[in-house]
Amino acid sequence: MSAEEPQEQEDDEDLRYFVRIGQTDLDGTKSVERSLTEMNGIGHRTARLIAEEAGVDRTDTFGRLDEDVIEEVVEHVENYADEVPDWLNNRQDDFYTGETTHEIGNDLELTRQHDINRMKMIDSYKGTRHKRGQKVRGQRTKSTGRTEGTIGVNVEEIREEQAEEAAAEEEDEGE
Repeated sequence: MSAEEPQEQEDDEDLRYFVRIGQTDLDGTKSVERSLTEMNGIGHRTARLIAEEAGVDRTDTFGRLDEDVIEEVVEHVENYADEVPDWLNNRQDDFYTGETTHEIGNDLELTRQHDINRMKMIDSYKGTRHKRGQKVRGQRTKSTGRTEGTIGVNVEEIREEQAEEAAAEEEDEGE
């Protein structure tokens, strides 16, 4: 067993624990597909397509890849919108530019917040729902999404109150 331990240490020397793409640090100990899904805007399907385009086995450990291969994966992540059809991008027909792009990382969150603020400013229905903190996409609100107070009837409290009233009436009758 002692012969295996030095081999593991040699493997750990080749391993990059963090791989940086854009402004996101990805876990180098996980597979390529799983590491890419940690970025905002990249799901399993997108990660699988990026790995195929880069010519990398999606089950390889991301931190053990060569620098050239990692750079190729980074390049494919950045140019993803150019390589796939428009329906596969997450930002189609932008409101201001009309372009179709694929936002990843912090850019996705910034554009999402910008869109919500625009809806609030123009007082659209969705904007007013966001302002009030209510459900936006047509879900039911009669019984779900409550944030304050108790829900339903507290049967134990009612029984305790009835027992106290009955005890008070018995004391009154006994006197």
